[in-house]
Amino acid sequence: MADLAAMLIEAGCSDVQTYIQSGNVAFSATPGSAKRLPQILSQKIAEHFGIRVPVILRTADELRRVAARNPFLKSTADISFLHVAFLADLPDRRRVAALDPNRSPGDSFEVRGREIYLCLRNGVARTKLTNAYFDSILSTTSTARNWRTVLKLVEIVQTPPSR
Repeated sequence: MADLAAMLIEAGCSDVQTYIQSGNVAFSATPGSAKRLPQILSQKIAEHFGIRVPVILRTADELRRVAARNPFLKSTADISFLHVAFLADLPDRRRVAALDPNRSPGDSFEVRGREIYLCLRNGVARTKLTNAYFDSILSTTSTARNWRTVLKLVEIVQTPPSR
């Protein structure tokens, strides 16, 4: 994560703060540089670590909206079931309609814009609602986070950086 933070600083970002070891980073960037960051970071990661990974960004406002719009918060008291898959692109409505709501009985999902809200009562290890499934049907790239991580990221972006 320290190497990833250094890459962001090298790319012109400031106030860089990482969270756990799964690629979660909060940072400040100018709007112009933020648009180029996914491609720049993906390339730097490939060069440095030898792996190709998608880089999916959300602004602080978008992240707050994600936290506020979870349709499963009212229907479950156990937030350990809740996850969000962040999509790189806005999926086509016809592709969204092609998703099978019965693919993983007991689990539920709802696509809202560039996010897929998930309620995985069967657990992450047993669900058939995987990134690979959504990516193939929606023709995009996703990365998923559990609800606690989403809330922690919202907390991080709401807290002014210490200087």
